Amino acid sequence: MSAQTLAAPPAPTGQELAVRPSWKAPIAFAVLALVALITFGILGESGQTSTFGISTGSDAWQIDPLALSSQPVALGLSLVCVAVAAYAAWLVRAGQAVPVWLTVLFAIAFVLAFLVWAVAGEQISFTSLLQGALALSVPLVFGALSGVLCERAGVINIAIEGQLLAGAFLSAVVATLTGNLYVGLIAAVVAGLLVAFVLAVFAIRYIVNQIIVGVVLNVLVLGVTNFLYGQLLAPEAATWNSPGTLPRVEIPLLNEIPVIGPVLFEQTIIVYAMYVTVILVHVALFRTRWGLRVRAVGEHPKAADTLGIRVNTVRFRNVLLGGAVAGLGGAFFTLGNVGAFSREMSAGQGFIALAAMIFGRWSPLGALGAALLFGFANNLQSVLGIIGTPIPSEFMLMLPYILTIFAVAGLVGRVRAPAADGEPYVKS
Repeated sequence: MSAQTLAAPPAPTGQELAVRPSWKAPIAFAVLALVALITFGILGESGQTSTFGISTGSDAWQIDPLALSSQPVALGLSLVCVAVAAYAAWLVRAGQAVPVWLTVLFAIAFVLAFLVWAVAGEQISFTSLLQGALALSVPLVFGALSGVLCERAGVINIAIEGQLLAGAFLSAVVATLTGNLYVGLIAAVVAGLLVAFVLAVFAIRYIVNQIIVGVVLNVLVLGVTNFLYGQLLAPEAATWNSPGTLPRVEIPLLNEIPVIGPVLFEQTIIVYAMYVTVILVHVALFRTRWGLRVRAVGEHPKAADTLGIRVNTVRFRNVLLGGAVAGLGGAFFTLGNVGAFSREMSAGQGFIALAAMIFGRWSPLGALGAALLFGFANNLQSVLGIIGTPIPSEFMLMLPYILTIFAVAGLVGRVRAPAADGEPYVKS
């Protein structure tokens, strides 16, 4: 046998080892662009006008409503989607990954094309649409941030739904009894902490399956709040369930900016707390030693333990912190929006928050963007139902889950949970 035959095969080069970019995103773009081109552009109603109100009465300067010719504008935006899909395919063919900004550009063009097509012959207030979207997004943002804090440390928090509901319940009761809405906010945080404490004890201390504990807590909180609502809050609402709502705080000058001002700077303290919380969590996770320790615990707990990091202590604290954040989000249902507690008022928002966390790739800013997108879709189905658009509202309601499936399938880029997410750690 010759020496050439016995020789080991040559080592692969760096170029051969490089992972080729996936074709999933260009294919998804192409399919959606084709749908937009045919449905919104070619088959759109000709001769119709889509009108969007821009300014409100408090704006420093007024902007006339924007009237757009439906079919030509929708067709143009659909062609933008086609161009983005083609460019994404060219990038992948050249061995380059599809950048995030290209995905964002495609999403904006597709949504605008859909809006122009759906509002044909009608008029809606674009500013009111965004205001409603932000309001519906607030609990989702807090819930998604709670999930990020827990899962970055390696603990799956299915109990976000229960934490939101507990926060909504206790904030309404305490605010009513004390006559102070801000004490109710503190009570909401405490409620979220209590639910998170039970989750942490069973999942971390006693190593019970984290998903099972979360589901049980959701059912427990649901049952307790329903029972107390039927026994106390409903028959004696004046005593137990009439907290009122927090006043809106206007930021001078900023609230007069068209569109942006009324949407972002005429809000309650809970919304402003949401802005601050997103920034703090992002900076803490990715710019501090604490965040480095948390991410190390979530990715490789054994290695973190060898470096002297108390893995289960870090996880316990993060679960409590996540519960406090979710509890504050629950207060928005009562003190920030409705002004009273009602049965099951979280209505599955905790599970949609989990979807936002996954779609946002376990990042605070990504979770914020996903939650805003889901809130926008939810509010849009209400607005389109009011103006009589023949689009089934059920389709808009299931949109967050469809987008999450796309994300998990990798159609919007690589999505990977922390390596030790959901895995209990037992010190050897």
